[in-house]
Amino acid sequence: MRIISGSRRGHKLFEFPGADIRPTTDRVKEAMFSMIMPYIHDADVLDMFAGSGALSFEMLSRGARYAVLTDKDRRSVDLIRKNADALGFTDLCDIRTCSCFDYVRTCTRKFDVIFLDPPYNKGLIESALDTIAENSILADDGIIVLESDSTDFRYERKGLEAFKQKKYGRTYITIYRQVGNENSGLSG
Repeated sequence: MRIISGSRRGHKLFEFPGADIRPTTDRVKEAMFSMIMPYIHDADVLDMFAGSGALSFEMLSRGARYAVLTDKDRRSVDLIRKNADALGFTDLCDIRTCSCFDYVRTCTRKFDVIFLDPPYNKGLIESALDTIAENSILADDGIIVLESDSTDFRYERKGLEAFKQKKYGRTYITIYRQVGNENSGLSG
């Protein structure tokens, strides 16, 4: 796992040992960041289910302003801190050991980009999308970037619309925005 572009391009990230962890592949990550390029510069980012922090660190490397990373697993938070230190991004991050749902319910800021990469097949996508919409934490022109397995995918959510989607093997990348923004409709 590595940073693929920007100021920290090529920097290797610390990873979890073992095969039970599912990091975003470089191919999927490159495609994802091509889809969201116009939203990156100076973005405030929320990384729900942050894992190693790879998606937020890629954003910061490419010019995002700030990232909040949440994970309730202490091992994940330790790994995120280790990666933030190694990349020199500690001052650009707020790293939280908590449920992303608890964080969102108490959050008073708005985010330009929100990453959702929950564990597959755990039923967390719908709850996460609902919690984001109900708590109004997405900036007016902000986006939600969902990485999901084909068996998890469902894109209709109150107050949100899917306007881009790509499939890579079993992985879907779906980009959401708030309903009411211009140019509605799912496109490739």
